[in-house]
Amino acid sequence: MKVKVQKIDGASSGDIELNDDVFGIEPRADILHRVVTWQLENRRGTARPTRERSDVARTGKKFGRQKGSGGARHGDRGAPIFIGGGKAHGARKREFEQSLNKKVRALGLKMALSSKAKDGLVVVDNLDLVEAKTKALKGHFEKNGWSGKILVIDGDSVNDGFKKAAGNLPGVNVLPAMGANVYDILKHDTLVLTKDAVEKLEGRFNG
Repeated sequence: MKVKVQKIDGASSGDIELNDDVFGIEPRADILHRVVTWQLENRRGTARPTRERSDVARTGKKFGRQKGSGGARHGDRGAPIFIGGGKAHGARKREFEQSLNKKVRALGLKMALSSKAKDGLVVVDNLDLVEAKTKALKGHFEKNGWSGKILVIDGDSVNDGFKKAAGNLPGVNVLPAMGANVYDILKHDTLVLTKDAVEKLEGRFNG
């Protein structure tokens, strides 16, 4: 698959041949759904348990007379009706982590990239800016017609000047190639890859 390459300011910079095994496969909703669900579930923290009657540090000794107090008869300060007592039918500890086959995860990323290659993929030469200013970068985006949510993926590390300039632009996120993932790719309207990012992503699967 041949795609045009441009500079960040919109000027043409030749063509690049994208690997059809990475950018040219047919997306499947069930695979993408499985990978996104796996990602989001693994982001969740452990649901903490509440302390029940056996977990609180209160005396189990009978603290009052059985009769004659004018009140109810109690034998344990750890009972749920007392302040500091254990929770009755409290929440239990829950782990949300899921496992997913590596082949399915890799296939999901290929499908996410392929879906953007059909509509919403832009390849740029690099992220070097003459003027690393937010206002200047916003002007480049408007000139290129990039609107909505934009995900920019660079090579091993993100260009520092571009990262700083993009930091105050709403809806613009920047990642290194190693951080490319299905959820972030799908939730953005436009995916911008540098030539280094394309090389790293293709090498990730061919390696």
